[in-house]
Amino acid sequence: MKLTFWHKLLYGSGDWGLSSTGMLRSVFYAIYLTDVVGLDARIGSFAALAGIIWDAINDPLVGMISDRVRTKRGRRLPFLLWFGIPFGLSFVLLWWAPPWESQAALAVHITLAFIIADTMSTLISIPYLSLTPELTPDYDERTTLTSFRTFFQLTASLAVVIFAPLIVDAVLAAGFSQQQGFLIVGAVFGGLAIPSYLIMPFIFKEHEVVEEPNPISLTVMLRTAWANKPFRFVAGIHTMNWSAVDIVAVTFPYFALYWLAQGDPLATVRILGLDLAVESAVLGTLMLTTVLFVPFWLWLSRVTNKRSAYITGMLFWVTMQILIFTIQPGEINKMLVLCVMLGIGLSSAYVLPDSIFPDIIEWDELRTGRRQEGIYYGARAFIRKMASALVVFLTLQILGWSGYAAPAENATLYAQPDTVIFMIRLLVSPIGALVLSGAIVSAWFYPLSREKHTKIRELLEKRRGRL
Repeated sequence: MKLTFWHKLLYGSGDWGLSSTGMLRSVFYAIYLTDVVGLDARIGSFAALAGIIWDAINDPLVGMISDRVRTKRGRRLPFLLWFGIPFGLSFVLLWWAPPWESQAALAVHITLAFIIADTMSTLISIPYLSLTPELTPDYDERTTLTSFRTFFQLTASLAVVIFAPLIVDAVLAAGFSQQQGFLIVGAVFGGLAIPSYLIMPFIFKEHEVVEEPNPISLTVMLRTAWANKPFRFVAGIHTMNWSAVDIVAVTFPYFALYWLAQGDPLATVRILGLDLAVESAVLGTLMLTTVLFVPFWLWLSRVTNKRSAYITGMLFWVTMQILIFTIQPGEINKMLVLCVMLGIGLSSAYVLPDSIFPDIIEWDELRTGRRQEGIYYGARAFIRKMASALVVFLTLQILGWSGYAAPAENATLYAQPDTVIFMIRLLVSPIGALVLSGAIVSAWFYPLSREKHTKIRELLEKRRGRL
């Protein structure tokens, strides 16, 4: 089908739900567990590890299932219709913690809630992402389609980092608890996630797939994906790229509260006439710049290629990431300027890896004669999320063993030992930059150029013409 502006806009809007819920979980869930629920950071790390490992396992399973589904609406679209509402509702469960004193009981509840919510998320995300190569075969058109998705991804992230703290503060001002504030935030963003998934199945039409793929095991699926040489490098890009983002996302709220704001939970910054919490101001500035520079990276990828544009953006981001270590307590304005510079590089990390990934589908089709989008998107998610599980686990373990303790309930100033503060600074700056360097190395050796992809498309067209 011919993709119009409105088709691209509708498809891109599907990332609002995935990104808003994902950003809430990435940025605020760790500090929610330690400072609101009251879980010991080391115990919380095991709960997060169990949930994310299940997240990694169910991704390839859903990918294989969606490859084999046959309905009149296609392979991917029915999942959006079936699971759109359960996905939004299950997200609310993440932000409700029963008032139990037992650390073990809280950890079990958090783990089960994470597993339920993540299963619903996977049943949406894998079929949704697998639609990209289904909707268009064109090299540059895929980048454009991905840029629409990236726009909603970034605006959702921007909305979360600005409005989530504002909602929680408003609930606190009304006399309710911080726990209730986060529950309302979960309900708001969970509800907003639903509509686009219910609309897309009635607008889009998937390519008809003739062959019936044979059932394969998880290990065979991973071996199949790993046999695709370009996939190995793309998996490295995604793993390192998003692991670095995860490190920053988990530690930034701690960095903003305990280093920039010097432990003052009510510290604010005035921007454009608004008094924003420090974490809202810092993350909001970062995400706003990221959104604004999406067209720049889209343009650069067209005049050069996706690989070169990505490496350029990553080198810029690494440089700015290292400079975060020079920020001193109270230097919020300096941090805001640095966040503008960080956002320029971060923008390339959001838009370009996902536009590179669909090209390996044709490389595999030329090699095997089969279209296996679900396998590759599932395998990519499995590898990336196993790395993410390790990142979250190690980050919370490091904080716990460094001496991190939840602040007292009625404390006006929050304090942590110097060892904790130092580890937060290391995680948010040089360690994040080191992980990100792995993405640059993977991109450097990625073998599919624009010219090679064009040749692959020509050979596939000839084969289809013969058939």
